[in-house]
Amino acid sequence: MPSKKIIFLLNLHHPYIKQPDSEGKVSSPECSLLFEDISSIYVPLLQKLEQMKSDGVKFKIAMVFSAPLCTLLTDKEVCAQYEQYLDSLIELGKKEVKRTKKDIELNRNARENLERVTEIKRLFFEVYSGNIIKHFAKLAKEGYIELLATAASYAFLPHYADLTEILNAQIEAGLCTVRAFFGIRPEGFFLPEMGYVPGIENVLKSYGVAYTLLPSQSFLFSSTTPSNGIFTPARTMNSLSIFAAEQIKTDYAMRSVYKNQGKDISWELKNHDLLPFIEEGEPRRKSSFCYWNNISRDDNFDDEGAIEYNSEESAAQVKEDAADFFETKKALLEKAAQVLPDTDVSYTCVFDIADMAHEWAEAVDFITETIRLASSTENNENEEQEASESIQIATFTECLLSKKPLQKINPYPAAFSGAGYGENYISSRNEWMIRYLRKAAERIVELADRFPNDTGLKARLLNLGSREFFIASDSSWAKMIGENNYSDYAEKIFKECIVAFSMVFDSLGSNTVSTEWLCNLEKKHAIFPWMNYRIFSPKK
Repeated sequence: MPSKKIIFLLNLHHPYIKQPDSEGKVSSPECSLLFEDISSIYVPLLQKLEQMKSDGVKFKIAMVFSAPLCTLLTDKEVCAQYEQYLDSLIELGKKEVKRTKKDIELNRNARENLERVTEIKRLFFEVYSGNIIKHFAKLAKEGYIELLATAASYAFLPHYADLTEILNAQIEAGLCTVRAFFGIRPEGFFLPEMGYVPGIENVLKSYGVAYTLLPSQSFLFSSTTPSNGIFTPARTMNSLSIFAAEQIKTDYAMRSVYKNQGKDISWELKNHDLLPFIEEGEPRRKSSFCYWNNISRDDNFDDEGAIEYNSEESAAQVKEDAADFFETKKALLEKAAQVLPDTDVSYTCVFDIADMAHEWAEAVDFITETIRLASSTENNENEEQEASESIQIATFTECLLSKKPLQKINPYPAAFSGAGYGENYISSRNEWMIRYLRKAAERIVELADRFPNDTGLKARLLNLGSREFFIASDSSWAKMIGENNYSDYAEKIFKECIVAFSMVFDSLGSNTVSTEWLCNLEKKHAIFPWMNYRIFSPKK
């Protein structure tokens, strides 16, 4: 009987932002971005998934972990900095409990925030032993998570559509990342920002990738009209399986009961009240100690209209919103099944967790509650009614098990970012970056071809140049600059990587190199330890 399947994909990426510091202290707001995400996204997400497993919920989700994120989450130096970050935040929390003791509601919020940070520290260091990647890998091997690879540095691949060697390197290194960190060979590949142009499918297919995801408009604007629209997978002309996907963006975050992250105490209190989390003279950075709900979003901190955040009301609202979201998608699938009788229909929801969580403190709760609800609904309905009438939570691989042939189409170029075509990566703010990336891309291919069999110091230099190019090509830098979000830092890192790559190129041309400079940069940028520059070599 025809089935109705819903697929949830969680996309996790963080640019390679690392602050070397022998004392383990974090002093820049850019470097604390990762620690904020660990505390508010990665640890809570893992905890809730493991709780669902313990509760006997048979959930299935797809997940994407980028190489920069995996590297940072398994770096011992980063782990030590994170512990220091949490310790200073706990000390701040204790001061807040004392400061707010005369206000019952504020004091309750301060205590809840302190308990949350303390619990995060316990989970990360005691339960997960400072390595949450290992625990995500365990869930993947147990069949709860389907892992997809992504481009090595989360580069926007359409910018290199005519440089096959760059596409080869990004895809090959991305596949190696999943094997290195998770011990799994991924069947699927997630295109960063879902950026697609014709030709990418040929490279994916050559590396044995079984499927990828494309924006809905790639299906709908295809020169070959998909007979089932976006509700069944299709194939490209070279037989790569493709799924239409929707990037989830909701208005739920603006509910009045949800936490107002704009009223963080880091922006409101005096310098001495923020010690030791923020030392004298250091720039302010987010603490996540937020005591107010969204009713006070546009009010001053002391206005009478401001209302304190209530975690119980927020949790109840999350359940309502998750149920509303799931019912909306369920109704969409049921309508598709009516229009397409005798056809297995499916629908893919992509959650960019970091983007959602930065705007919505309860985003992880909402996503996991939706997954729990979808999984529980499937289990209950299978007991009470025919399976053909239920909505099944599934993986991409399961959707491809059907023996029915898939229609071949010519997908249209598209992306999730910008207005649907990735134009925000060549805006007036960041378009200057592309010429440096293109020149570096051409040069790394040239170097790999000129030095095919070199070893020793030259090989180290070539591997370093490959890493610097990969870091520079991360689309996050262009996004940060385009959105004016830590743009100065993004520009600084990008230029440093381009300059370092240029020094590698010049050193190989002049046959001279500073070993001290080489060693220092290798230590600073320890990403891709297995890097082999030959992945940029033209395939012969």
